[in-house]
Amino acid sequence: MHIRRERPSDAPQVHDVVEAAFAAEPAGEAGLVDALRLDPGWIPALSWVAEDDGATGRVIGHVVCTRATVDGRPALGLGPLSVHPDHQRRGVGSALVHAVLGAADALDEPVVVLLGSPTYYSRFGFAPAADLGIEPPVAEWAPHFQVRTLSAWDGSLRGPFAYARPFDDL
Repeated sequence: MHIRRERPSDAPQVHDVVEAAFAAEPAGEAGLVDALRLDPGWIPALSWVAEDDGATGRVIGHVVCTRATVDGRPALGLGPLSVHPDHQRRGVGSALVHAVLGAADALDEPVVVLLGSPTYYSRFGFAPAADLGIEPPVAEWAPHFQVRTLSAWDGSLRGPFAYARPFDDL
Protein backbone atom coordinates (compact mmCIF):
# COMPACT_ATOMS: atom_id res chain seq x y z
CA MET A 1 0.00 0.00 0.00
CA HIS A 2 1.15 3.51 -0.84
CA ILE A 3 -0.31 6.67 0.77
CA ARG A 4 -0.16 9.96 -1.14
CA ARG A 5 -2.05 13.18 -1.80
CA GLU A 6 -4.96 12.87 -4.15
CA ARG A 7 -4.39 14.02 -7.73
CA PRO A 8 -7.20 15.51 -9.86
CA SER A 9 -7.08 12.39 -12.05
CA ASP A 10 -7.95 10.24 -9.01
CA ALA A 11 -11.45 11.70 -8.64
CA PRO A 12 -13.32 8.95 -10.53
CA GLN A 13 -11.56 6.17 -8.59
CA VAL A 14 -12.12 8.00 -5.31
CA HIS A 15 -15.82 8.29 -6.14
CA ASP A 16 -15.99 4.54 -6.78
CA VAL A 17 -14.14 3.69 -3.54
CA VAL A 18 -16.38 5.95 -1.44
CA GLU A 19 -19.48 4.53 -3.12
CA ALA A 20 -18.36 0.95 -2.47
CA ALA A 21 -17.36 1.68 1.13
CA PHE A 22 -20.74 3.20 1.94
CA ALA A 23 -22.92 0.99 -0.29
CA ALA A 24 -25.04 -0.11 2.67
CA GLU A 25 -25.76 3.45 3.76
CA PRO A 26 -28.08 5.78 1.84
CA ALA A 27 -26.46 9.05 2.96
CA GLY A 28 -24.64 9.69 -0.34
CA GLU A 29 -21.03 10.06 0.80
CA ALA A 30 -19.68 9.64 -2.76
CA GLY A 31 -21.78 12.60 -3.88
CA LEU A 32 -20.64 14.49 -0.79
CA VAL A 33 -16.97 14.09 -1.74
CA ASP A 34 -17.76 15.23 -5.30
CA ALA A 35 -19.60 18.29 -3.93
CA LEU A 36 -16.82 19.07 -1.46
CA ARG A 37 -14.31 19.23 -4.34
CA LEU A 38 -16.35 22.13 -5.76
CA ASP A 39 -16.71 23.92 -2.42
CA PRO A 40 -14.44 26.72 -1.15
CA GLY A 41 -13.81 24.51 1.90
CA TRP A 42 -11.89 21.94 -0.19
CA ILE A 43 -8.20 21.86 0.77
CA PRO A 44 -6.28 19.83 -1.85
CA ALA A 45 -3.36 19.23 0.54
CA LEU A 46 -5.75 17.41 2.89
CA SER A 47 -7.21 14.90 0.46
CA TRP A 48 -5.27 11.63 0.59
CA VAL A 49 -5.54 8.28 -1.15
CA ALA A 50 -4.21 4.80 -0.55
CA GLU A 51 -3.09 2.81 -3.59
CA ASP A 52 -2.73 -0.93 -3.75
CA ASP A 53 0.71 -2.43 -4.24
CA GLY A 54 -0.12 -3.71 -7.72
CA ALA A 55 1.23 -2.31 -10.95
CA THR A 56 -2.05 -0.47 -11.62
CA GLY A 57 -1.79 1.77 -8.56
CA ARG A 58 -5.54 1.34 -8.02
CA VAL A 59 -7.04 3.64 -5.38
CA ILE A 60 -8.29 1.51 -2.47
CA GLY A 61 -8.93 4.20 0.15
CA HIS A 62 -9.52 7.90 0.63
CA VAL A 63 -9.75 10.47 3.41
CA VAL A 64 -10.34 14.20 3.35
CA CYS A 65 -10.37 17.12 5.75
CA THR A 66 -12.25 20.22 4.67
CA ARG A 67 -12.50 23.73 6.05
CA ALA A 68 -14.92 23.98 8.92
CA THR A 69 -15.38 26.44 11.75
CA VAL A 70 -15.73 26.55 15.51
CA ASP A 71 -17.67 29.66 16.46
CA GLY A 72 -16.62 31.18 13.13
CA ARG A 73 -12.92 30.42 13.57
CA PRO A 74 -10.98 28.01 11.30
CA ALA A 75 -11.08 24.31 12.08
CA LEU A 76 -11.15 21.11 10.03
CA GLY A 77 -13.81 18.49 9.54
CA LEU A 78 -12.53 14.98 8.81
CA GLY A 79 -14.57 12.76 6.57
CA PRO A 80 -15.57 10.78 4.91
CA LEU A 81 -12.92 8.13 5.48
CA SER A 82 -13.43 5.36 2.94
CA VAL A 83 -11.74 2.04 2.29
CA HIS A 84 -12.87 -0.31 -0.46
CA PRO A 85 -14.56 -3.36 1.12
CA ASP A 86 -11.95 -5.69 -0.41
CA HIS A 87 -9.24 -3.91 1.63
CA GLN A 88 -10.95 -3.17 4.94
CA ARG A 89 -9.45 -4.33 8.24
CA ARG A 90 -5.92 -4.24 6.81
CA GLY A 91 -4.71 -0.91 8.20
CA VAL A 92 -5.61 1.21 5.18
CA GLY A 93 -7.95 3.48 7.13
CA SER A 94 -5.44 3.91 9.95
CA ALA A 95 -2.68 4.83 7.50
CA LEU A 96 -4.92 7.41 5.85
CA VAL A 97 -5.95 9.00 9.15
CA HIS A 98 -2.33 9.24 10.31
CA ALA A 99 -1.37 10.84 6.97
CA VAL A 100 -4.11 13.45 6.96
CA LEU A 101 -3.56 14.35 10.64
CA GLY A 102 0.16 14.81 9.98
CA ALA A 103 -0.57 16.98 6.95
CA ALA A 104 -3.10 19.08 8.89
CA ASP A 105 -0.60 19.60 11.69
CA ALA A 106 2.09 20.63 9.20
CA LEU A 107 -0.34 23.24 7.82
CA ASP A 108 -0.70 24.70 11.34
CA GLU A 109 -4.35 23.77 11.65
CA PRO A 110 -5.55 23.85 15.27
CA VAL A 111 -8.07 21.03 15.46
CA VAL A 112 -9.72 18.22 13.49
CA VAL A 113 -13.34 17.38 14.27
CA LEU A 114 -15.36 14.35 13.18
CA LEU A 115 -18.49 12.33 13.72
CA GLY A 116 -17.58 8.69 14.11
CA SER A 117 -16.94 5.69 16.32
CA PRO A 118 -15.17 6.63 19.57
CA THR A 119 -13.80 3.10 19.74
CA TYR A 120 -12.12 3.46 16.34
CA TYR A 121 -11.00 7.10 16.44
CA SER A 122 -9.70 7.20 20.03
CA ARG A 123 -6.60 5.32 18.82
CA PHE A 124 -5.65 8.48 16.88
CA GLY A 125 -6.05 10.76 19.90
CA PHE A 126 -9.63 11.84 19.25
CA ALA A 127 -11.66 12.65 22.37
CA PRO A 128 -15.21 13.85 23.02
CA ALA A 129 -15.66 17.34 21.60
CA ALA A 130 -17.70 18.37 24.62
CA ASP A 131 -14.55 18.01 26.76
CA LEU A 132 -13.12 21.01 24.90
CA GLY A 133 -16.34 22.98 24.63
CA ILE A 134 -16.93 22.26 20.93
CA GLU A 135 -20.62 21.74 20.20
CA PRO A 136 -21.98 19.47 17.45
CA PRO A 137 -24.33 20.86 14.80
CA VAL A 138 -26.91 18.29 15.98
CA ALA A 139 -27.13 17.73 19.75
CA GLU A 140 -27.85 14.00 19.34
CA TRP A 141 -24.42 13.54 17.75
CA ALA A 142 -22.64 14.33 21.04
CA PRO A 143 -21.64 10.73 21.95
CA HIS A 144 -19.90 10.32 18.57
CA PHE A 145 -18.72 13.89 18.01
CA GLN A 146 -14.94 14.05 18.58
CA VAL A 147 -11.92 16.31 18.31
CA ARG A 148 -8.20 15.87 17.85
CA THR A 149 -6.12 18.89 18.82
CA LEU A 150 -2.98 19.65 16.83
CA SER A 151 0.17 21.66 17.59
CA ALA A 152 -1.51 25.00 16.80
CA TRP A 153 -4.38 24.29 19.23
CA ASP A 154 -5.71 27.33 21.07
CA GLY A 155 -7.76 26.52 24.17
CA SER A 156 -10.01 29.52 23.51
CA LEU A 157 -11.40 27.73 20.43
CA ARG A 158 -14.83 26.82 21.79
CA GLY A 159 -18.43 26.98 20.63
CA PRO A 160 -20.59 25.63 17.82
CA PHE A 161 -18.95 23.61 15.05
CA ALA A 162 -19.98 23.92 11.39
CA TYR A 163 -18.89 21.62 8.56
CA ALA A 164 -18.28 22.80 4.98
CA ARG A 165 -21.60 23.63 3.30
CA PRO A 166 -22.02 20.37 1.29
CA PHE A 167 -22.44 18.47 4.57
CA ASP A 168 -25.71 20.35 5.06
CA ASP A 169 -27.17 18.51 2.06
CA LEU A 170 -26.73 15.03 3.56
